[in-house]
Amino acid sequence: MKAIRPERTALTHPELEEEPTLEPIAAHVREILAALGEDPGREGLLKTPERVEKALQFLTQGYRVSVADAVGDALFEEEHQSMIMVRDIELYSLCEHHLLPFFGRAHVAYIANGRIVGLSKVARIVDVFARRLQVQERLTDQIADAIMEVLEPHGVGVVIEAAHFCMMMRGVEKQNSRTVTSALRGIFRNDSRTREEFLRLAYSGRTNE
Repeated sequence: MKAIRPERTALTHPELEEEPTLEPIAAHVREILAALGEDPGREGLLKTPERVEKALQFLTQGYRVSVADAVGDALFEEEHQSMIMVRDIELYSLCEHHLLPFFGRAHVAYIANGRIVGLSKVARIVDVFARRLQVQERLTDQIADAIMEVLEPHGVGVVIEAAHFCMMMRGVEKQNSRTVTSALRGIFRNDSRTREEFLRLAYSGRTNE
């Protein structure tokens, strides 16, 4: 297989996207703690603002990683004609409406058009977009569009199933609810047999939860 260098585009360059300003936030966390009625100076909270800042930097590291960084040199010329799927990719993200976590799994498939990508890189592409302030609908589309741009395949299918703490810990407090979103591109959208095969593979082998 011959390695292919990915092109540098707006999608693969994070400097072309708006990034939230996170630093410095520790001082603001202290203000929030005080507004909640807590004492930011007590022993258990002394280092909390700095910990929160570091945690947010980690949870939003996707702003500082491009798709090109995630893929690296793991693009290869290969005449593979069938569907390639990576299923049950764990993902963790932050809802941009409440800054509460949502988590779940992504099922990603594509039909190659002369090039493939290393399987682990599919999971890394998911993380590039999951590690940002997100809504699940946009996250699903961004993963599909990134793979379409990098690989130029015949088509891409992405399904995400996730649980949202903004529904579980507050509001309606529904502990067992799951949100399912999908993004279909190319032959996955236009050909019903391909779409059905994708959905069958995505949901086969499921265990009871």
